[in-house]
Amino acid sequence: MTANPSSVASQRIADILAERILAGDLAPGARIKQDELAEELDISRIPVRDALRMLEARGLVVMRPNAGARVTALTTRDLEVSFEIRARVEPLLLAESVPGLTEGDIADLSATMARIERATDLDETIALGREFHWITYRRHDTPLLAQIVERVWDTTQSYRRAYMKLSLGQGNRTHDVEHRLLYDAICRGEIETAQSVLSMHIRRTSLGLQRYAHLLSAAPEARAVPPE
Repeated sequence: MTANPSSVASQRIADILAERILAGDLAPGARIKQDELAEELDISRIPVRDALRMLEARGLVVMRPNAGARVTALTTRDLEVSFEIRARVEPLLLAESVPGLTEGDIADLSATMARIERATDLDETIALGREFHWITYRRHDTPLLAQIVERVWDTTQSYRRAYMKLSLGQGNRTHDVEHRLLYDAICRGEIETAQSVLSMHIRRTSLGLQRYAHLLSAAPEARAVPPE
């Protein structure tokens, strides 16, 4: 069956906007002007509107009547809850996946970990960190858990980016140690230990965000802690 051209266009626009949001090019609270976007991409407003609805379903965009679309901005409380969700759900997803990880998966995990330890670029570090964790989850058979985790990762990425920029700027490479501890536990098949390390890793990031919140410029209308 041939895909609907309008649906294809909407998905392409959604992918472009999602990439900009996750890369930090569109900050939390930033307004997305449909007319300007349609003109930039040389397309009608209809697929742009549909793309924004797709992103709203992913939690990346908020659309309000008579107010247009904006990149989702989280309050401090939203962030606390988001990381609590991660700390509870991701260990479950990890436990579902670890028994099925193959030698190839472990090799991929090792290679990605080594790349993270060599990385100095912020964007590369963030992308590789995400890749590392999703390798550990790739053998799950619980799509609902994975969907929850992916949504929370997406909606908090701008905030984690801001924290990591400050953290890496101070020479803090604690995440490298935590990744290696997680890798070692997975290699030994020690699922409960791996879950504990993962939970600690997530909660440390949450505490770091709270600690540095005063250094991150706030978006008054969202009462959030967006990146610079």
